[in-house]
Amino acid sequence: MEHLSNPVLDADWPDPDAIRVGSEYWMIASSFNRAPGLPVLRSENLVDWEHVTNALPAVVPAEHYSLPRRGSGVWAPALREHAGTFFIVYPDADHGIFVLTAPHPTGPWSAPHLLLAGHGLIDPCPLWDEDGRAYLVHGWAKSRARVKNLLSVLEVTPDLTAALSPTRTVIDGADIPGMLTLEGPKAYRRDGWYWIYAPAGGVADGYQVVFRARDVHGPYEHRIVLEQDSSPVNGPHQGALVDDEDGNLWFLHFQDRGVFGRVTHVQPVTVDEEGWPHMGEPLDAVRGRPLAELPALGATLQGPSGAEGEAQPWSEPQRSDDFHSPVLTPRWHWQANPDPSWHRTGDGGLDLAFVPSPRGDLRDLGAILGQQLPGQPSTWTVDLTLPTPATAAAPASEERAGLVVLGYAYAWAGLRRDADGISLVSATMTADGAEEETLAHRVLHEDPGAEVTVGLELLTAPTGRVTLTALVEGARVPLLADWQAVEGHWIGAEVGLFATALGMVHHRLEDRRARFGPVVVRRDEREI
Repeated sequence: MEHLSNPVLDADWPDPDAIRVGSEYWMIASSFNRAPGLPVLRSENLVDWEHVTNALPAVVPAEHYSLPRRGSGVWAPALREHAGTFFIVYPDADHGIFVLTAPHPTGPWSAPHLLLAGHGLIDPCPLWDEDGRAYLVHGWAKSRARVKNLLSVLEVTPDLTAALSPTRTVIDGADIPGMLTLEGPKAYRRDGWYWIYAPAGGVADGYQVVFRARDVHGPYEHRIVLEQDSSPVNGPHQGALVDDEDGNLWFLHFQDRGVFGRVTHVQPVTVDEEGWPHMGEPLDAVRGRPLAELPALGATLQGPSGAEGEAQPWSEPQRSDDFHSPVLTPRWHWQANPDPSWHRTGDGGLDLAFVPSPRGDLRDLGAILGQQLPGQPSTWTVDLTLPTPATAAAPASEERAGLVVLGYAYAWAGLRRDADGISLVSATMTADGAEEETLAHRVLHEDPGAEVTVGLELLTAPTGRVTLTALVEGARVPLLADWQAVEGHWIGAEVGLFATALGMVHHRLEDRRARFGPVVVRRDEREI
């Protein structure tokens, strides 16, 4: 079989952490303000991943995150197993460090427990020592704590329910020439050493550092082990060290691809006679750069089966959804903690209530059901129906439903219902804009109580430029051509479905809904 290409997950899975359990690998990622959060992924080979569940049904405090708190919420988490219990430890830079537990990565996961309250505490990772004691290593966010570039350690109870000591700085990036924005630590105990794997240099342009010491509190020595160099992979850092069943080591890390967010790469790792890791393609006796192609080392890192020498496409977590399940599949998430009245699913359709939007700005709407924008070109199709409303009266305020590409800026296409009837519309909002710009407007029916159905199609390009088209009674209607999507706050752009009513709504949400038919996503003519 030909070598497999990085990234193995070409979509926004920020700040990955992973462990191996038997023959399976389990990975989690940051989810920020979105709910459900803390996605849990499973793989048998580090290449093909399945999105199994989400550990966090709603971000806490629940009322605080009932609005889209973009850039807040779940930052870089850690996944570990100890004494038969699985732990997820995640930071909320505005509230503190939380812990969830489960008997298995698939759950059920406990409600989050606040282990350590405070502002600016980020990127925690637990470590259980050989003597039974437990520690937590973490970083700092200057935006909240007014300090950064520090890694700190505190002792905690082995069940991660309480702190046993004050936090103590063990590594100060300012003491290392040229080292800035040291954060994202992952702690390991190997071969008699305490190891801390940590990124530095910033999200887009950083590099991977490895520290080690004979005592958990130091002193630590370090090496820079992975950097971009001449590779096209910018900022190769922050992730997880895992082994396979054959004893080979692998490092999962992210690359910031801008509009596509932080995508996941895998690098082979070897260890020298002194115990130091070497990642990717060697640059010298210490440093490596990312490999664009993965060597098939060992039996566990193999792509899907195929003819000898034939490159096979690996699978990413499923995107298409026929909405036959009474519950949403794990791939979907909202922009804030959801209200149960926002949606109904089953029987091949998704019904979305017209949730109020006082300003009409979709960036303020929590009730957008989204997925990450794919890093590879794709085609999305979905049918949208505005049924005859249960209340026959014309809407008291304008209602909109459609498909949106959402980030700091956004573009949407769909249907608008007001007192003048039902129209086919597309509109955009700039990153610094206060009002939408309507690009297309076509009246489909003058009766606002009529039932109208259109098909919507989204094409995404390798650069993140998108095109939106409607299908009306068999005819293709161009709505938006070659619009450049942009990333969001700490995340890539998203593709979402929504229904909203401008201003205040005086009817029950259950009375007026938009219906979306199956979502079909294709890449290279293959449904994903």
